[in-house]
Amino acid sequence: MDVPISGPILIEKGEQLAQELGHTDCKLSGGWLDRFKQRHGIVFKTMSGEAASAKGIDTSEWEDTLQKILADYSPRDIFNANETGLFYKCLPSKSLTFQGQACSGQKAPKERVSLLCAANMDGSKKLPLLMIGKFGQPRCFKGINTLPVTYRHNKKA
Repeated sequence: MDVPISGPILIEKGEQLAQELGHTDCKLSGGWLDRFKQRHGIVFKTMSGEAASAKGIDTSEWEDTLQKILADYSPRDIFNANETGLFYKCLPSKSLTFQGQACSGQKAPKERVSLLCAANMDGSKKLPLLMIGKFGQPRCFKGINTLPVTYRHNKKA
């Protein structure tokens, strides 16, 4: 069901099942959880992305409708746009180091800009990149007359 499960939830469910099986004095520990995970190949991973966001939605009816709408247009007239964030001051979070030597990092900077990329379906037309930053006149633009992108600003960008 793609519901996140933690160790305490697994222990509580184990105790619940033990009660149902008649083991009233069962109290599961962290050691039990570690051995249970090892026996059954369960690992603790960081959840990333949104792969489960749209699970279970039937899109077959919409696909037919979309094909009818797009039939009147050529691929050069159909555009797609995507927004992404660029953390321009961020350094890599992993590094190579000698074995046994300490490897410490630092707090990741949060400065970012939003970028909007757009192109048509057959790739013959790519719209200029739109960059949205926080400041109207950033210091880094001082002395620059033209940019290779369209720049806009928004205090909440």
